[in-house]
Amino acid sequence: MLSAFLRVMAMIETVVTVKLPVDETLRIKKNRLTPNEIQGNEKRLAVVTGLHGDEVGGQYVCYELIRRIKQDYDSLRGIVDVYPALNPLGLDTAKRESPFTDIDINTCFPGNDNGSIDEYVAAQILEDIKGAEVCIDVHSSSIFLKEQPQVRINDDNVEEMLPFARSMNADLVWIHPSSTVKEGSLAYALNEIGVKTMVIEAGVALQIYYEYCDQLIEGIFALMKKMGIWVGEIRQPKEPVIVDDSNIAFMNCETSGTFIAQAEHGTFVKKGDVIGRVVKVITGAVEEVLTAPCDGVVFSLRAYPVVEEGSLIARIVKSDFQSETAFTTIPEPTKGGADL
Repeated sequence: MLSAFLRVMAMIETVVTVKLPVDETLRIKKNRLTPNEIQGNEKRLAVVTGLHGDEVGGQYVCYELIRRIKQDYDSLRGIVDVYPALNPLGLDTAKRESPFTDIDINTCFPGNDNGSIDEYVAAQILEDIKGAEVCIDVHSSSIFLKEQPQVRINDDNVEEMLPFARSMNADLVWIHPSSTVKEGSLAYALNEIGVKTMVIEAGVALQIYYEYCDQLIEGIFALMKKMGIWVGEIRQPKEPVIVDDSNIAFMNCETSGTFIAQAEHGTFVKKGDVIGRVVKVITGAVEEVLTAPCDGVVFSLRAYPVVEEGSLIARIVKSDFQSETAFTTIPEPTKGGADL
């Protein structure tokens, strides 16, 4: 057991190094976990997170994934590359974008070896992940919306991606039109070079929703089992709801003010139920009452209360497509350490 532990610790590698002002250095690292005996034909899974510095749920996912593999290291039959922090300076400063350039790194792919710092870093990350069979790109939404655990895939590669997405133990698999996917994103760039990539969204920025993360960790092990790179015990993943845009109702407000939610995240609502109200604090007046446009399950809900006209308030999976028991309600973050 000790030798296996030391072997794992020795596999921490630097993916890219960039010199910064004032004699500082930016280093992006990964932990490569490999079987005790290498055959040369092992399948490879990449798990990446931290592209946005305010999304911290992936930190717990990476920690727990590595810990559990080390705990049963003999069950590993393939390569697992874990990239916990692709925007380490953003994580250090709780900033979504790159602190130096104020640019969203997830718009810089495939990058450029001779470009700006962000473009160079993007090119080196892409080169390092290249060759993996599957990549899981873990995100924690933004400060504005709380999301049920979901997998997002493109409709132009749905046949090959859906079996992998079903293994992820998510509540929802959302199939997006390829025309709406950002061309500068890591997921888009990886899919372009043949690395089957899924985007995971769960929780809300600046917080760790441990229940959501644990749910996705079970999904990663189920995926590893499906890929043949894990022979240890797993939990059977839940069957997700499979949707596209036609199965989803989007709710946007028509006024500005403070949003006060009435519906609960992850619960079933009926058409006409009050989702929340937009109020004008200075006068104590209700500016707008937002009601559900259909029966269904609220899988995205506004988390940041200050809204402007047009702000997204909620997304609802229509119940004429799925039953009201499609999702499991998840409690709020565990007290005493959940908020970062």
